[in-house]
Amino acid sequence: MHRPFTRAVQFAPGFQPRHGLSHVLFDFDGTLSLIRQGWPEIMVPMFAEVIPPIPGESEEQRQQLAFEDIMRLNGKQTIYQMIQLAERVKERGGTPDEPLAYKHEYLRRLDERIRYRVEGLRAGTIQRDDLTVFGTRALLETLAARGLPLYLASGTDEQFVKAEAEALDLTRYFKRHIYGAQDDYKKFSKKMVIDRILAENRIPGEQLLAFGDGYVEIENTKQVGGFAVAVASDEANNGSGRFDEWKRQRLLGVGADICIPDYGDLEPLMSVLFPR
Repeated sequence: MHRPFTRAVQFAPGFQPRHGLSHVLFDFDGTLSLIRQGWPEIMVPMFAEVIPPIPGESEEQRQQLAFEDIMRLNGKQTIYQMIQLAERVKERGGTPDEPLAYKHEYLRRLDERIRYRVEGLRAGTIQRDDLTVFGTRALLETLAARGLPLYLASGTDEQFVKAEAEALDLTRYFKRHIYGAQDDYKKFSKKMVIDRILAENRIPGEQLLAFGDGYVEIENTKQVGGFAVAVASDEANNGSGRFDEWKRQRLLGVGADICIPDYGDLEPLMSVLFPR
């Protein structure tokens, strides 16, 4: 009998263990990396600042609208959130900027918040595991020891994903299989990465295991019949073992098979993912 979970965990109704999982896909921000922790605190106010108010609408209501728009697209390339922003501006009678201009402004503001983290990692003044979701390295080591091919796909621009994975010393687990957003956003999506994994390895979708904290990777994985682990990470309190309730509800709502807050219960998690 496997060791029981000691931290928060939730199984989907009708959960069934899956045999034969052979390839593993990870999202990056919030699933492995915490370098960008707090990014909604940059994006939401920017959206609320740009969206024209309507009569009787409070700042709080506009921020909630922005939050819902942003998080519904969490996991997709950042440009899609900016396209949504432009659409909100237009529907309220404003004249939006180009989505790419909004994206550049968001990245400028975000860089002001997180630059010290990347610099600290490179200088050795910040420990790498302090900026990864609790238990990340042990999980990756365990999966790699099983000989499972690991893939990384992020809605963040690929150049930043690769640089931040390197700063966290995570590149060695994924090698050349690190994918991120492109300037030509139609050339990348997590669905494309999933389709490529299945085609190149000639495996059915049922053999795909995915970890993510956003709608997109969970939905895309379930669409091909894969097994989806929702990581409802409480990014501001890393290692607390508690769910981010907003993530938990929505990720289970889009079909996740199991929901965890982090990787602190590695042994029972592995026994669920790879039953004997």
